[in-house]
Amino acid sequence: MIASTPTIQTSGSSFLAPDGEPLLLRGVCLGGWLNMENFITGYSANETLMRREVRRAIGDDRAERFFERLLTRFFDEPDAAFLGQVGLNLARIAVGYKHFEDDARPFEIKADGFRHLDRAIEALRRHGVFSIVDLHALPGSQNHHWHSDNPTHVPAFWEHRHFQDRVVHLWEAIADHYRGNPWVAGYNLLNEPANETRSVVGPFYRRLVTAIRAVDPDHTVFLDGNTYATEFDIFDEPFENAVYTLHDYVDAGLGRSPHYSREEAEQKFLKRSAYARSTGSPILVGEFGPIYTGNEPEDARLRGILADQLDLYRRHSASWALWMYKDIGRQGLVSVRPDTPYRRRFDDFVAKKNRLAADQWGSDGMGVAEVTQPVQDLIAREFPDFDPYPWGRFDWVRTLLLNITIAQPLAHEYASLFRGLDDTELDALADSFAFESCAVREPLLAELQHGLAAKTLR
Repeated sequence: MIASTPTIQTSGSSFLAPDGEPLLLRGVCLGGWLNMENFITGYSANETLMRREVRRAIGDDRAERFFERLLTRFFDEPDAAFLGQVGLNLARIAVGYKHFEDDARPFEIKADGFRHLDRAIEALRRHGVFSIVDLHALPGSQNHHWHSDNPTHVPAFWEHRHFQDRVVHLWEAIADHYRGNPWVAGYNLLNEPANETRSVVGPFYRRLVTAIRAVDPDHTVFLDGNTYATEFDIFDEPFENAVYTLHDYVDAGLGRSPHYSREEAEQKFLKRSAYARSTGSPILVGEFGPIYTGNEPEDARLRGILADQLDLYRRHSASWALWMYKDIGRQGLVSVRPDTPYRRRFDDFVAKKNRLAADQWGSDGMGVAEVTQPVQDLIAREFPDFDPYPWGRFDWVRTLLLNITIAQPLAHEYASLFRGLDDTELDALADSFAFESCAVREPLLAELQHGLAAKTLR
């Protein structure tokens, strides 16, 4: 019998802190770090391809030097101190599975695989901030897009028992490692799963939760709904000490719609949180937030959408984690300054990448319209009934045409910009991501702190 330990627990619709007091979790997602994403650090395509191209460009040893220093500097003690000082108490840490095992050696947990995650959790603890371990990229990819390190548009994780077995084994190792750690708020088991059959995710969750609880019966589990944390009809009987996590992006906040309605945004939230509310469990909005433009009148409008969301979460006593903490300027609470060596070297590349719409996040999906529009028109004309899962024809075309076909050669171009740099210059690129080289998005911080100060309705 494993002895119970004082960790965050659910009690009805509330969280209880390890000391038994009611707790709201409100913080940020630490994305783009232990699971890198193209729009966050400026590369193109998916992380595995990008790392391979950089190794080809400068060699394995020097690439390892750069990436290791980047991971060290991207999140360090000053970052944790900042989050605690501004009043946030949660970091949802996105992690890719390749930190823990290699595809060539499945089921073998790397001896040093936890070192950066441990370092972050301990630094956050020192500043009163809880952590959620979020498995963001799984072997075979659990969804269709870049953020699961997917080089294609096929979530093969759901088709192969081998991949699923590896994730069960991996979570057993994670649960064993953090068992009894009161500053780990819990385990976010799969980020944004997406399975068209809607018949696989629920049973896999039940298998996974059972395996984890045999190792660690105490930590809360956080379960994203199917179809990118938006659909919860995959669940039947609720688990004990579980949270059904929704993601709550507003189309107008992402540049996907010219129209915004506070009432429609609220209805979307209510629909996505319906299962959690029906089970009487706590609500956690695991991701939300606009994409900013750099144009202040427009960004003020976007912060208005954010303010509406924060008010909505307050009225429903919902915990939340803003997407996201740090990037090169698109969405982060803090961003790498334009005068840093990394921005000076890569800003022109990022501008080209944006012109070609090679990243899905923050683009209109058109890029060079004289190329993309005819393809969109062709597919619509020839296959008018084609409506592929998860987001329809338009997203399917742009994913294959832009986010893969255009993005992959751009990954090669990104890597070429590392050639000719000496070790000092490589270090300077990585050091650009240190907290002292970043600027705080002060209006966003003010909006978050206003949301923290507002009284939650019970």
